[in-house]
Amino acid sequence: MSAADLTRPGGSAVWVPSVVPPIGVELSDAQALAVAFRHLAEIGFAENMAGHITWQPNGQTEMLVNPWGLWWAELTASDICTVDENARVVRGRWDVTPAIHIHTELHRARPDARVVIHNHPYYVSLLAALQTLPELVHQTGSLFLDDLCFVDSYDGEIDSAARARELVERTGGANLAILASHGVIATGRTLAEAVYRSATIERVCKLAYHVMLTGRTPSPMKRSDMAGMQASLIERAADVYWAGAARMTIKADRRVLD
Repeated sequence: MSAADLTRPGGSAVWVPSVVPPIGVELSDAQALAVAFRHLAEIGFAENMAGHITWQPNGQTEMLVNPWGLWWAELTASDICTVDENARVVRGRWDVTPAIHIHTELHRARPDARVVIHNHPYYVSLLAALQTLPELVHQTGSLFLDDLCFVDSYDGEIDSAARARELVERTGGANLAILASHGVIATGRTLAEAVYRSATIERVCKLAYHVMLTGRTPSPMKRSDMAGMQASLIERAADVYWAGAARMTIKADRRVLD
């Protein structure tokens, strides 16, 4: 094996910060989830009232989720609902869409997927309509090295557990799945990790699309370098991205915590 084939180290193997800026307030799970909705809406990840995020805390079968009918940009902590593993609402003022089965079945199949985010951001949807995955042309795209799949056919609305199971089987173990003519599913072990993947895939798709428009071929990155960068993005960037997103979201409208 040549030196070029060796994975370049990254993440905690290279550097661990001694201190990082905190969010500044203690958040309940419902407050943190409301902040996530607001932030992703602010950066253009949401399509009006479409989409859902579920958070199944470690050791629990119940999960927090947004209700049907409220836009992500208006959600507050008190709007968050709780559903059981079969998508029945057990706490909350509102109803939940049947499409939540995408989440219940993914949580059931993937114990590592504690957070599942689904929506139809513009540039992800654009590439989904073109039936293509984004070319990873920038170092941030390393986040998705060997962790990106494409579901290549659209089968209509997911409105039952059975249909959701079929979709989950097609996504395999990838933490990021782009769905043809539909949108995207991002998962994470933590809320920070899932939010960071969601924000990043939209930027990666936007960049890849604009590179396509140039008609030029981008310089490929070395796989060994990408592997090291992927570790750094997961281990160092996700948590500090989330903390910054939370600080700015709360500063913009503290009522998100109500």
